[in-house]
Amino acid sequence: MVDRHMKIGISGGTFDPIHNGHLIIAETIREEFELDEVVFIPVGLTPHKNISRVTDAQHRYNMTRIAIESNPYFRVSRIEIDRKGFTYTVDTLIRLKQIYGEDTRMFFIIGADVVHDLLTWRQYEKVFSLCEFIAAMRPGFNRSDFNSAVDNLRNNYGAVIHTAEVPLVDISSTVIRNKVGNNKSIKYLVPEKVEQYIQEHRLYKDMG
Repeated sequence: MVDRHMKIGISGGTFDPIHNGHLIIAETIREEFELDEVVFIPVGLTPHKNISRVTDAQHRYNMTRIAIESNPYFRVSRIEIDRKGFTYTVDTLIRLKQIYGEDTRMFFIIGADVVHDLLTWRQYEKVFSLCEFIAAMRPGFNRSDFNSAVDNLRNNYGAVIHTAEVPLVDISSTVIRNKVGNNKSIKYLVPEKVEQYIQEHRLYKDMG
């Protein structure tokens, strides 16, 4: 029986590959908001990305699984990569509510810049009714445009948006892929087991 008051964080992303920045932000937010779990969801076929340039879903899932295995509060879900056709956040949230229970509070973790795009999401009003958002704000982030966008979403659309100060971790999956392609070290950018997985499966070797 799932606790009716459970608080679940949702971290969606391509995770190509997952890196230490993803993990640090998720753990920072988990602790601050006292989340019971954070579910990492590698994206499936999305209308917003050129999927032909994205690494095979099974590799991305495997890397995410081994990256989080030492944290008892982290989970990884195949919910999007196993779905046929395009994957949309609204469908994922509906399914998660079915899994965890209707009374579970869902907190969708996003970068602060994503706030400006929320009204382009499929069935965004339904999304707003299913989850709350936590916008991760890095040091030095310009709050002026952000604050006006948040006020608009809160006042006119009923969105619940929290903010979280997170450490500045200047790591990107693009940089990691390029480093691998150019035979440069990615040590300390990704968990050691993810680095080993990338090497063993010769991922990103064509990215140089």
